[in-house]
Amino acid sequence: MNGIDLQEAARRAYHAMVMARAFDTKISALYKAGKIFGGVFLGRGHEAIGACEAVFLKRGEDVYNPFIREQAGRCAWGDSVLDSAQSYLGSASGRMRGRDSNVHWGYPEHGNPVPISHLGAMVSVVAGMMLAKRFKGETGRVGVACIGDGTTSVGATHEAVNLIAVEKLPVVIVVTNNQFAYSTPNSQEFAASLMDRGWGYGLACHECDGTDFMETLQTMQRAIAAARAGKGPQWVVANTLRMCGHGEHDDAAYIPAELKQAYADRDPLAVARRQMLEAGWLTEEEAATWDDECRDEVQRLVAQAQRESAPDPSTEDWRATAWNPGY
Repeated sequence: MNGIDLQEAARRAYHAMVMARAFDTKISALYKAGKIFGGVFLGRGHEAIGACEAVFLKRGEDVYNPFIREQAGRCAWGDSVLDSAQSYLGSASGRMRGRDSNVHWGYPEHGNPVPISHLGAMVSVVAGMMLAKRFKGETGRVGVACIGDGTTSVGATHEAVNLIAVEKLPVVIVVTNNQFAYSTPNSQEFAASLMDRGWGYGLACHECDGTDFMETLQTMQRAIAAARAGKGPQWVVANTLRMCGHGEHDDAAYIPAELKQAYADRDPLAVARRQMLEAGWLTEEEAATWDDECRDEVQRLVAQAQRESAPDPSTEDWRATAWNPGY
């Protein structure tokens, strides 16, 4: 269990969700005010999945490639929202040195590769990183590769997952089924179920309601523990609804009103808060304090990123990231 009991994991994961929601709210407001160029991708509906997968990982030992909108996962993994703020706001002090204005940043030296794309390509990168750990004799390590329902139909995903299965790599493939590949519904994406796809690769498969915090936490705990214990790769299907557009440029008008209504009372943050209070793992006072502290921290770090300089093309050395591995 990575030396962390379920209550401690739940508290850390919930705090990461609160921080991520505060950041998403702030970054959305900045985008609508014309302060951010490029896409803005929010995690509303995804927070429990991201936080619950990352909270059981070891930064610096494991490998984690979060989904495009998993700020909660980044927070639970140990990244600061400052990194995301700097990337969105084009700060030359950020990980991508002001090059991206988006979510494509990482810490390769900590096990978080810089995304090539979120449409299947990164599954093979995670597989390669875990193979490298095997070659170096490292044991007890886990890789988590996050994809969406639409990404399961991408050729790069098939090739990578097949390799992971054949080599029995300790990789957990988390499939966030938010029911739409951008605007394409599940019914037009695949005929078999997403669980059938996992079984077809010969993987151990798990499924959870990604809006149910406790269920998601326990499912991720089991899958990651199994991979870490040498029981082979795991396939996790976490079902939710993206409770916003694909990006802030998208009004999500293609999501049927009845589906939105069905999920109206299933906001993962509200569900998590209720479950934590009912379990006695959080008090009302703590919850209110965390809300205030996270909003204040997000405001402070975003303001810091806004004060930082943009890259100067006349002085740039044009390295892709701020990380220099020594070659």
